[in-house]
Amino acid sequence: MIPRDQIVTALLAPDLLPTLSEMDWDLLIRQARRSNLLARLAHLLIQNGQIEKVPNSPRLHLFSALRMVERQDVAMRWEVDCIQNALANAGVKITLLKGAAYVMAGLPAANGRTFSDIDIIVPKKHVAEVESALMLNGWQGTHHDDYDQRYYRRWMHEIPPMRHVRRGTSIDVHHAILPETARIKVNTPALLKAVVALPGYENLYVLKPEDMLLHSATHLFHEGALDNGLRDLFDLDSLLRHFGDNPEFWSALVPRAIELGLTRPLYYAIRYTTTMLDTPVPQAVIDAAEIGRPPHGIASLVDFCYLRALRPTHDSCNTPGTGLARFALYIRSHWMRMPFLLLAYHLARKAFLRPKQLPVETALTTKEG
Repeated sequence: MIPRDQIVTALLAPDLLPTLSEMDWDLLIRQARRSNLLARLAHLLIQNGQIEKVPNSPRLHLFSALRMVERQDVAMRWEVDCIQNALANAGVKITLLKGAAYVMAGLPAANGRTFSDIDIIVPKKHVAEVESALMLNGWQGTHHDDYDQRYYRRWMHEIPPMRHVRRGTSIDVHHAILPETARIKVNTPALLKAVVALPGYENLYVLKPEDMLLHSATHLFHEGALDNGLRDLFDLDSLLRHFGDNPEFWSALVPRAIELGLTRPLYYAIRYTTTMLDTPVPQAVIDAAEIGRPPHGIASLVDFCYLRALRPTHDSCNTPGTGLARFALYIRSHWMRMPFLLLAYHLARKAFLRPKQLPVETALTTKEG
């Protein structure tokens, strides 16, 4: 079994933190920063009344990370308001995804969470109106290369990211949660039909609890670059613990995954949250989620990869096979995303054609999903 990293131990058992040496704190801060979990750790320590027990030097790092996230949350709420105003006459429900949804819905998963943009999802038939409305209100498209435009608009589940000309903030407009060429076919109409209105907001929605969990799992386990993999795994842990307080969530979770075509991501979500983070999931749900388990040989290979890759990208967390695992999951993410011939052409183009220089993206921290 892969040893548990300090940042994981700290987030799961914060009562042990007062016993850490200065060298332990130094390593913990480095792991937390590399996995984008430093502010989450700070929030947990404050929530548990333990922040004053932290030595002064690491405490400064924790407070700094928390201040950045607090500023980011304010900026994100302002940005959502701007998006809401821009799309007021577009005739479409604005459904938030990932980090923005966690913040606006007041979920524990938002506590100390960092993100770099705002993601929304709208029906595909309304994408053109949404894009036009955003452009009229100061957002511009990116990835102007003809191939990139074709790649996004013909094959992907979103249009090219849009960036505001004055604020430098980014928005991703999705019409599905996986590319249309993906091997997993998602029942997108059923997903969008069940969105939930946010109380106190006009025309602002989030996915219902089961779908929010399934989307988070789908995003993580189809992602190739796992720099934020551990953060996203903690997102799943938080969602399962929070929504799991309602027994109806557990009874609806696997049937909903079957309806949406997302049994495989759900299996992985339950497999790695329970294995790596001790997430409490009823045994009946664990057993039912086995419907999404891959064949035994593939399951063993995937275990080898994810148990190594869902860790901080820090030298202290590397074990034999870590580099190979990350590379294999990168290739797997592309294999899951598109058919072989398209994949071969796409990877060859990325490998041999130098992309045009794009302006540096500005995170929501200058006004940060």
